[in-house]
Amino acid sequence: MAERAIEFNRMPLMTLEPLFDAPLAVQIHVAAVTPAALLGAYILLRPKGTPLHRLLGRIWMVLMIVTAISSFFIHQLDLFYGFSPIHLLSIATLFGSWNAIAAARRGNIRLHKRIVAGLYFGGIVLAGLFTFVPGRIMHAVVFTGAEWPAALAAAVIGSILVAIVLRRRRGRLIAR
Repeated sequence: MAERAIEFNRMPLMTLEPLFDAPLAVQIHVAAVTPAALLGAYILLRPKGTPLHRLLGRIWMVLMIVTAISSFFIHQLDLFYGFSPIHLLSIATLFGSWNAIAAARRGNIRLHKRIVAGLYFGGIVLAGLFTFVPGRIMHAVVFTGAEWPAALAAAVIGSILVAIVLRRRRGRLIAR
């Protein structure tokens, strides 16, 4: 039993070294998307339409736009003149951000909610999962040879998604 504890404690921990060695565009991208992921989950779980929601929504939208723009300077997956299919997602994020803001200003909250949910789940959750593929910088940051960070990351992401889905279902049941 004591030997296992010693083995566990000797496992390498997450390291930010690969991120510090990454190009500036990658560092800016991660610095914008990380708080956007956390803030987005918080906003999705909290009451809508409040002054706090509007303020945090504006901050989140700026973070999403910075994330999308910074991605155009990242060329690790060079499939077509330095760009890859992931850059199409960045274009979609920029258009989606514009349309989400326009829908909210027009009072079309149903459309606004759909666009923002798509931006969060497509632009952050889905795209974020691809950053953990072996060979990518974030894989090197999080999974430094130990298996437990992978399980922890999956558990955290899964918990956030379950909480969001349950919250939405509860809201739909109450609205009926």
